[in-house]
Amino acid sequence: MQSDSQNHPTAQQSPLAADTTPTNVLLEMLRELRGQREAFGEAQRLAANERKAERHWKIAFQVLVFGVPVIFGIIYLLFFLSTTGFKLGPFGNVIGVVRIEGAIGADERASAEAIVPLLEKAFTNDKVKAVVLSIDSPGGAPVESERIYTAMRMFKLKHPKPVVAVINNIGASAAYMIAVHADKIIVGKYSLVGSIGAIVAPWQFDRALAKVDVSQKVYASGKLKAFLNPFTPLTPEVDAKAQQLVDQLGGAFLQEVREKRGSRLKPDVNVATGEVWPGPEAKALGLADEVGTIDEYVATSWRDLKPYDFGPTPQSLQIFGRTMQDVLVGAVQRLVVQAPTVR
Repeated sequence: MQSDSQNHPTAQQSPLAADTTPTNVLLEMLRELRGQREAFGEAQRLAANERKAERHWKIAFQVLVFGVPVIFGIIYLLFFLSTTGFKLGPFGNVIGVVRIEGAIGADERASAEAIVPLLEKAFTNDKVKAVVLSIDSPGGAPVESERIYTAMRMFKLKHPKPVVAVINNIGASAAYMIAVHADKIIVGKYSLVGSIGAIVAPWQFDRALAKVDVSQKVYASGKLKAFLNPFTPLTPEVDAKAQQLVDQLGGAFLQEVREKRGSRLKPDVNVATGEVWPGPEAKALGLADEVGTIDEYVATSWRDLKPYDFGPTPQSLQIFGRTMQDVLVGAVQRLVVQAPTVR
C-alpha cells in the first residue's frame, strides 16, 4: 500500500519549478533589461563627463598656449602706447591741453606734424569744452608756427571753442606768434614774453680759410643766389639783402601782433625791438591779458572741468624721435648756415 504522497506526486512543486513560470521569467527578463539600461546610461554619463573634462582640458590648453601670449601682448601694447603719450578718452567733459614745448621746428617735438593732429583731436571731440595751449618755447621756424596757428584757426571755425594760450617759462619769437592767435594770453609772474622780430645768422668762414690759403669758388645763376654761403666773403649787396629779408619777416610778425592784440597794445611803445619782458610787464604792454599759472587759470575759469593732456609728451619723442646720426647731421648743418628764425 502506497502513501498519498506517492499517489499524487504533482500536488506539491519545488521552489525551482515555481520560478520557471512564464510570469516570473518575464519579470526576471524585465529586471535584467532595466539593469542593462541603467548600466548603459551610467556608461553614457561617465563617457559624457569624460568628454566634457577632455574638452575643458583642451580649452585650458588652448588658452594657455594662445590666450596668455595674447593677453601679455595686449598688456605690453597698452604699456607701450602709454609711454608714447597715447591715452584713452576723455570720457567726461574736460579742458583740452595741447603742449608747445621746446624749439619749434620740423624735426622737433613742437613741429606742425606733431601739434596739428593733437589740435584736431581736441577741437573735434565734443567732450572738450575749451582748448589751452601750454607754451614753453623760445621760438623757432616761422613756417611751422604758421602751419600750427592756421590749422587752429580752421578747426575753430568748424568747432567753435575758447582758445587760451598759457605761457609758462618762456613764450618768445615763433612761440609768441602762435600765442597771439589765441582768444586770451595768460603769462606767469616769472615768464619771459616777446622777442618779436626776425633774425638771420649765417656763419662766415671765409676769413679763417684765407689764413690757410684756402678759398671756395662758387658758380651761381644770380649774384645773390648764394648769399648765405658761409665760405664766400660778405659783400655790401649780400649784407643789404640779408637785412631786407629780416626786416620783411620782422615786419610781417609785428603786423600780426598789432592785428591780433589791437587796442590792447600800449600806445607809443615799440614792441618789435626783439627783447623779452617778464610776465607782468608784458601784460602792462598789452602783450598778455592776465598773470597766472595754467593750473590757477583752469581751476578758476572752469571749476567743474578737469584738464586733459593731449601731449605731445617727452616719452613719445624718445621713442619716435630722430636717430643720433640725424641729430649730429642737423647740428652740423645749423652751424654751417642757420635758416631764418623769428625772434
